[in-house]
Amino acid sequence: MITGANSGIGKATATEIAKRGGTLHLVCRNKERAEEAKREITETGNQNVFLHILDMSNPKGIWEFAEKFKTEHKLNVLINNAGCMVNKRELTEDGLEKNFATNTLGTYILTTALLPLLEKDDDPRVIIVSSGGMLVQKLDVSDLQSENVTFDGTMVYAQNKRQQVVLTEQWAKVHKNIHFSAMHPGWADTPAVRSAMPEFYEKMKDKLRTEAQGADTVVWLAVSPAAAKQTSGLFFQDRQPVSTHLLLARTSSSPEEEEKLIEALEELSQKFKPT
Repeated sequence: MITGANSGIGKATATEIAKRGGTLHLVCRNKERAEEAKREITETGNQNVFLHILDMSNPKGIWEFAEKFKTEHKLNVLINNAGCMVNKRELTEDGLEKNFATNTLGTYILTTALLPLLEKDDDPRVIIVSSGGMLVQKLDVSDLQSENVTFDGTMVYAQNKRQQVVLTEQWAKVHKNIHFSAMHPGWADTPAVRSAMPEFYEKMKDKLRTEAQGADTVVWLAVSPAAAKQTSGLFFQDRQPVSTHLLLARTSSSPEEEEKLIEALEELSQKFKPT
């Protein structure tokens, strides 16, 4: 299962896994673009490609999707790739800040809801497509929805990506039968980079990776026997585990702060869980 699979790293990952014969569940928000992506992916000759239309900023919708999916399918790899970076503070219909709702809460709900299904598999894996941008951020659980700061979409996105890395590490400690990893795809030329970071794109466009190059480590983490032998909970770049902190950056968080993140997400997620 790949979220955000209709473009960029997600679609490149899906295409490569399709070439290798995998059954794919594409989770996308936009039906039209999702159908176009599916058409392109099935050109690999693999027809085992299934579409699921879901907005990852809608927590109730994610719960409902996951509960239904568990009754109909099996799952051995979950790739949390969907991402959001809006540069002005925007609230969802549920009153949640949109970046946080998509990147952190949405990832948390989908993953926790599908853990029981993943546990049934022989070689289950969960991969989060994070970002090297998180290296500038220390985990901050005091203001998860950016209510008390001057809003900066790039920094909020980076904070969400730090939260994803912490979640990966925490899940790996608890769910020993599942292999968890987070990764940085490198800076790739994707629609998301072009639209969310236009100045960065203009400056760096000649040096950016292709989508396929950005997806390489995701595919490796999803299907390679060598990847499964790596310690669970690590952060990868170019198929290698790398540090989650820059030297002298003071971005490490305490176990208490990390526990607070989990508690806050669990409490929020339960508010939206259908009874």
